[in-house]
Amino acid sequence: MSMAETRAYGRSGPIAGPGVGRHLLIVDDDDRIRELLKEYLSREGYRVTGAAHAAAAKRMMELIEFDLVVLDVMMPGESGLDLTSWVRAKAETSKTPVLLLTARGDPEDRIEGLSRGADDYMSKPFEPRELVLRIEAILRRTGGKPIGPREIKLGTAVFDMERLELIRDGAPQRLTEAEAQLLKTLALHAHAPVERMSLSPDTADITGRAVDVQVTRLRRKLEADPKNPRYLQTVRGVGYMLAPD
Repeated sequence: MSMAETRAYGRSGPIAGPGVGRHLLIVDDDDRIRELLKEYLSREGYRVTGAAHAAAAKRMMELIEFDLVVLDVMMPGESGLDLTSWVRAKAETSKTPVLLLTARGDPEDRIEGLSRGADDYMSKPFEPRELVLRIEAILRRTGGKPIGPREIKLGTAVFDMERLELIRDGAPQRLTEAEAQLLKTLALHAHAPVERMSLSPDTADITGRAVDVQVTRLRRKLEADPKNPRYLQTVRGVGYMLAPD
């Protein structure tokens, strides 16, 4: 990967983000770009799901309500433009914001994307911070779901999602960075199952075992009975769910 690509897709290190906790769908046939976008946007607080082509994206959108969809225009088979038209034609997804990404920056291409119903259009390569700002601007315009409270209560424990601090029975609990980020992601989607693999920032961990280890440790810090968790629950076949008071 070139230095330009490194800068364009945020590999130089995490950039502090708003932690808005929206659920984004990234659709790109390039595995490398898709995973880089997932990694960067996850650091910014977003819950991110990826799809390698339009058919997979359609299946996901028929099952899950996304806050915004980021589409690559140039994909084999059905293009991002065609998928945008499909999103706008379906009643269930017609109001879902769409941001198009493409290596083609001709004015005609931008006009075509916007005429199909896209909310915005970005040309590759781009600065990752600009992508986040564009996403935030779209969500503001389209009236995204409200952000939850700063703190959540879990029995005798309180988790501060801004400071990433966990207090139980008046005593601070030490959290690793990975544990804190996992708990924050679950807290932002409280009472809703979160896919196990989407909780793992390490794309090399295809088994998800690292997430399971972190969940086990968090339960020891949260639960009165870690073997019979009340707050950090397992959702079989999906992943985990946080159920605060």
